Amino acid sequence: MSEPAKNPRGTLCAPHDPDVVRMRGRARVLLRAFNSSSEGDDDERCRILGDLLGRVGSGVIIEPPFYCDFGKNIRLGDHVFFNFNCVVLDPGEVVVGNNVLIGPGVQLYTTTHPLEFIERRRWEEHTKPISIGDDVWIGGGTVICQGVTIGRRAVIGAGSVVTKDVPEGVLAVGNPCRVLRTIIGPG
Repeated sequence: MSEPAKNPRGTLCAPHDPDVVRMRGRARVLLRAFNSSSEGDDDERCRILGDLLGRVGSGVIIEPPFYCDFGKNIRLGDHVFFNFNCVVLDPGEVVVGNNVLIGPGVQLYTTTHPLEFIERRRWEEHTKPISIGDDVWIGGGTVICQGVTIGRRAVIGAGSVVTKDVPEGVLAVGNPCRVLRTIIGPG
């Protein structure tokens, strides 16, 4: 199995592999074009996002600057909004549902490294996917760690560090992020 094919599945992968470096370089070129695009040049921004990301639903807005590793592992539903200065480390899969609001400076990390320092010396990494359900609002400055699923209609308070799954229809905040209360029942 090639190195690029390993990582979205969570297998240990070498990020310095030539194919991985090439894919990351392609994303950098597209990100430079996107981040330097002019205000109001929506058609050009949409074209770039279509080339960069794995899936872009209708009505998606991403405010530059935006940063990611590859882009191809990011799948966005309809009516998704990323505010300024968001970072998505996407060697692993990132799936975002419909009608999702993501505040400024939010960071999503699918990558993790071995805890044992001898293993880390090989500079290998593995991934765990991130999934964000429909109608979620993620407050600015939040960090979402690898392997996390955020249930639909949840609200994540600004500045939270999300290390565990968040159920649907709750308000969750803090570092580490914890559920404060239910805001909407199942439906």
